[in-house]
Amino acid sequence: MTTIGVAIPIAEPYGTELQKYRAEFGDPMASSIPTHVTMLPPTEVPDADLAEIDDHLLEVAARFPSFRIRLRGTATFRPISPVVFVPLVEGISSCELLQSQVRSGPLAVDLRFPYHPHVTVAHDLDKEALDRAYDALTAYDCSFVAAEFSRYEHGADGVWRPQRSFPLAG
Repeated sequence: MTTIGVAIPIAEPYGTELQKYRAEFGDPMASSIPTHVTMLPPTEVPDADLAEIDDHLLEVAARFPSFRIRLRGTATFRPISPVVFVPLVEGISSCELLQSQVRSGPLAVDLRFPYHPHVTVAHDLDKEALDRAYDALTAYDCSFVAAEFSRYEHGADGVWRPQRSFPLAG
């Protein structure tokens, strides 16, 4: 079995910038999780299914157009979950449509929470660290074109690594 995830990587220099902030807030997962917008959360799949999954993702990407994402400000899932994130203010509906197509066929899985596209910048930290993260990025603003998504695998060392990219070509 392999644990995979599918996500839109955050374009540079913003991905590295937000990952640096996450590390500065004290999040121990900052160096293990590339900055992203999730399409498919961590999901265990049989190794033998990876070729079929990649074929499915190729088909999804081939018919889905690239789109603009704009990230601005901060938000939180507290008190439900100890997470501070940068929300999307543009590209929400495209992310919702794309994730529903990704989570079909061989990747049809139920979600624990309703889908809400975002970029996590602090997770499972104490209240003070979460407050600091929330306050530090209230004026954050960037935009980029989402031109691809990637399939990631969770390594034995706890690091998420991209295995294959799927260009949006629709």
